[in-house]
Amino acid sequence: MPGYVIHIATAQEYLKKHNSVENEEEFIKGVIFPDSTSDKSTTHYGRSSGHSNIGKFLKSNKINTSFNRGYFLHLITDYLFYNYYLDKFSKDIYNDYDIINARLMEKYNVNLPIDVKDRVFFKQGETKVLNYNLACKVIDEISNLDIDIIAKESNDKKWNTYK
Repeated sequence: MPGYVIHIATAQEYLKKHNSVENEEEFIKGVIFPDSTSDKSTTHYGRSSGHSNIGKFLKSNKINTSFNRGYFLHLITDYLFYNYYLDKFSKDIYNDYDIINARLMEKYNVNLPIDVKDRVFFKQGETKVLNYNLACKVIDEISNLDIDIIAKESNDKKWNTYK
């Protein structure tokens, strides 16, 4: 799963770019919800966050509330992150988040909700799996997508194929 900072930055950028009439607080709550539980397979509608199933989510939920739209953006971000942006997965990625969090928060003016402040950490060092530039690319490109179009394409093979 991308870290909280990446998810929140993506959500904030999405809201800016799409002139959405979302309730921002509810949208952000939706974005952070799937990672706030220990059972990621349930909240990601798949085996894990790397295997998020957006079609299955849409069979059980409508994206007609800000919370659900944020939740849906979270699942899209996870799916694309693992299947198109990340070349390899290693547990080192969690340390990488801690190394790049401060720079991402500054660049995207991320405001951490109180619910996740104690789950976001900051370290110095060199990244091994995810670097700052790739994290920025993920945030910038995914926030450009239109979640309503993705919802209509959710049965398309590209949204249901995993590495």
